[in-house]
Amino acid sequence: MSRLKSALNKSLYPLLPVPLQNAACSFSGFLRYRARFTPHFHQVLQEWSSAEGASLESLHEVQRTRLDVLVGMAREHVPHYCDLPPPSDKADALEAIRETLASVPVLSKTEYRDRPEAFLSRAIPRNRLLRSQTSGTTGTALPLWHTSETLAEEYATVWRMRGKAGVELDDPCMTFAGQMIVPIGQEKPPYWRHNAYGRQTLFSIYHMTPSNLHDYVDAIHASPARYVQGYPSSIHLVARALLDEGRPLPPGRLAAVFTSSESLLAFQRENIERAFAAPVFDRYGVSEFAVSMTECPEQRLHVDMEFGIAEIDVTEQDEDSESGPLLVTGLAQNAAPLLRYQVGDVGRRARRPCPCGRRGDSFYEIDGRVEDYVLTPDGRLVGRMDHVFKEQRDVEEAQILQESASEIEVLIVPGESYDDRSERNLMSEFRSRLGTEIAIRLRRVEAIPREPNGKFRAVKSVVGKIV
Repeated sequence: MSRLKSALNKSLYPLLPVPLQNAACSFSGFLRYRARFTPHFHQVLQEWSSAEGASLESLHEVQRTRLDVLVGMAREHVPHYCDLPPPSDKADALEAIRETLASVPVLSKTEYRDRPEAFLSRAIPRNRLLRSQTSGTTGTALPLWHTSETLAEEYATVWRMRGKAGVELDDPCMTFAGQMIVPIGQEKPPYWRHNAYGRQTLFSIYHMTPSNLHDYVDAIHASPARYVQGYPSSIHLVARALLDEGRPLPPGRLAAVFTSSESLLAFQRENIERAFAAPVFDRYGVSEFAVSMTECPEQRLHVDMEFGIAEIDVTEQDEDSESGPLLVTGLAQNAAPLLRYQVGDVGRRARRPCPCGRRGDSFYEIDGRVEDYVLTPDGRLVGRMDHVFKEQRDVEEAQILQESASEIEVLIVPGESYDDRSERNLMSEFRSRLGTEIAIRLRRVEAIPREPNGKFRAVKSVVGKIV
């Protein structure tokens, strides 16, 4: 069904007139709203918001209880974890958490990718499983499963943060994300569509040419939105346009700007806050529903402790912080539990309480996704190209290289099933986002060179460098 829906979106949606495309966006918004904001969402949001001032000890008790249930279920119903020892019976909650986790081997992405169905819980009926996948940032899109309760609890962490920023669930908003809501060949505004059900204006991030950005600025000023959400790189482009035209939004128009899915850089935050006259709040989460961190006014990322546990495999430390690869355990992920999952990002955790007063673990930064833009011949700067690889499960890894606006080279580490059809599918995805003017060369390689931190950048562009 999902493949059929995807095919219809690609073939039929672009042919519809704009009013019908708006209707399609509104219907999709209705479906998303119903999936996310369930009675369980509202119950959990109320419980977690009312416990905002809870003691650290009580938060550890919540974590310990949820971890014990998760480990017990995994031992009985998840093939990969059938040999786990039982949870610790120590009286102190924090000591019990540490002892329980110490008995669990670290889980790598490669280990999960090789046998994903071994992580599926047999306690969850198949008709209750919701399937998704990772973003495919490096070309390796992993199959995932979750339940509606897991999704609801993740959105409870999101809306707990937004509520503290003065935003309500039915407030209108502007979104700058990766949805293909405007056909790539469209050459006149509007470069946005409306989800009437969600009171949402969805802006295309694939049409941001220097000449088009004036239309974006006009639309932003005309919008009744109370907040903005989306990718930092895309929001930053329109923020620069607002500032360059001398037309920043007046103070008080927006309550906040919420960023996610990419590393938020300091200069981006500064320009966005100047242009939108509102504070920026960042969030860190992963497609695997294994962790959530939400930002406070002190610009620290606080672990949403009811939702997950974040450990650090410490490689560096000083009096103020400790750094290393993140190991995350999703306490809400009952469909396919991932315990001590090496998600691939590096964090710097604070060793002192946050001045904001919120208790629990907080991070100064997460060194996650930092990518350049792809610059097209017509001047568009396109970020977050990982969507190209979302359905490409026969690609092990991929990297986009660009030295001029006229072409890109895509390095492909092929999987066993990679063939000519795979290349045609990839080219189709690239063309739908970048258009036909830019040359695209696909080159198969055995491996992608890593950066000094052991990771590699999905997009490395000389002409679209993120500076």
